[in-house]
Amino acid sequence: MSFPSELARQYIDGEWLTGNGAWDIIDFNPYSGEKLCSVTVATAAEVDLAYRAAERAQRKWAVAGAHARRAVLENAVRLVGERRDEITELIIDELGGTRARAEFEVRTAQEFLREAVGQTMRPSAQLLPSAADGKENRVYRLPVGVIGVISAFNFPFLVTMKTVAPALALGNAVVVKPHQNAPIAGGSLVARIFEDAGLPAGLLNVLITDSAEIGDSFIQHPVPKVISFSGSDRVGRHVAAVAAGLFKRTILELSGNSALVVLEDADLDHAVRAAVYSRFLFQGQVSMAANRILVDRAVEEEFTGRFTAAVAALVSGDPRDPGTRIGPVVDAFQAEALTALVDGAIEAGATALVRGRTHGSLVEPTVLTGLPEGSPLLEQEIFGPVALLVPFDGEDDAVRIVNDSPYGLSGAVHTADAERGVRFARRVRGGMFHVNGATVQDDPAVAFGGEKRSGMGRLNGEAAVEAFTTRKWISVQHGRTVFPF
Repeated sequence: MSFPSELARQYIDGEWLTGNGAWDIIDFNPYSGEKLCSVTVATAAEVDLAYRAAERAQRKWAVAGAHARRAVLENAVRLVGERRDEITELIIDELGGTRARAEFEVRTAQEFLREAVGQTMRPSAQLLPSAADGKENRVYRLPVGVIGVISAFNFPFLVTMKTVAPALALGNAVVVKPHQNAPIAGGSLVARIFEDAGLPAGLLNVLITDSAEIGDSFIQHPVPKVISFSGSDRVGRHVAAVAAGLFKRTILELSGNSALVVLEDADLDHAVRAAVYSRFLFQGQVSMAANRILVDRAVEEEFTGRFTAAVAALVSGDPRDPGTRIGPVVDAFQAEALTALVDGAIEAGATALVRGRTHGSLVEPTVLTGLPEGSPLLEQEIFGPVALLVPFDGEDDAVRIVNDSPYGLSGAVHTADAERGVRFARRVRGGMFHVNGATVQDDPAVAFGGEKRSGMGRLNGEAAVEAFTTRKWISVQHGRTVFPF
């Protein structure tokens, strides 16, 4: 399949347009370096056009009714299924992930679309009792209006879809700004699917641009009532500050520094497999990835031997090769930064049990141990295939180490006693924690999000309903109220 360069345009009010900016975003294949397409950036004026179109269209969409919205979402589910192979190929080209990873993303995005179909039919009102005689309290759940979405590059099709689909299902309109490293998979592709699914013009708009061109206009524009951002905590802090000053609601899915904990009674073979998957899925470019792998000293030697052997056996190379498990990182700049990070850690005293090489954007896996307590590397997000092994002495020590992080997104604990694992998980300060599983998990029906610098707000299922609707209380007095004056 050739790359769909016809999607390398802005999508505003149902029309595919060339941006009016003075420069282009170039979309590269991160493995081959091949230029896939170029997109002339949108300007602040086009941000205004997109938001105004969304505002007009949303008024009609909100009153169109659940059945009309459900029909569009059902069509989108069908189209993703029919175009599964084409979407998979596009993701491999644009992101450099393996085929298995791309197929996983498409399959998961389709599940989120199915969840959104059901969200169209969620109850939209409650009738609540009142202490006053003859008074009826109605609480209506209404769409917030227009939502601005700033999407990430690592799982762009999924991350955009899991926000756009429920927002539309609940009666809102959306404007998306995809990451410049994934403008098609995270933006134009989603617009084309909904366009073909019969979504009325203006309800979904895609602006391919950069803050260097539009500044903060995407956040500051008066139309959007909610800003949903997925990306680094550094940028997320800025988004939150700007939005808060304008009384806009924010949903922030930010960086992570997740830990996978191996207690002394764990099934080590299973724990090794979970740790390898949790750390090296999509080259570790996942906010939920297990940066830190904590191992009880009672099983440290045995686990370390098995883990390093499994990591050393991972094949790096062409993501289109069925045997490849580690493809390229997003670009050469990131590859150089990762290499410098590892070199610095070794110079500071860490030991490399596995030391991967760097070839262009391809970074082979590395496993480090012996980092001194308080090392900055233990407290930051590592967006690449670098694993840190950290020993501990008993559960209390493990909980202390896990919580000794400014982040609180995901994590996992492995133990023979599931309820022991649940007790451990409850002591961790974070949004999500998994017993005998991977740190990288998502589920359309379960609240997703982090604590501390990993974000605020939740998505998925009922949490998405909370995120993209507002409550309105309307009371009705039957009979006449007796007022005190």
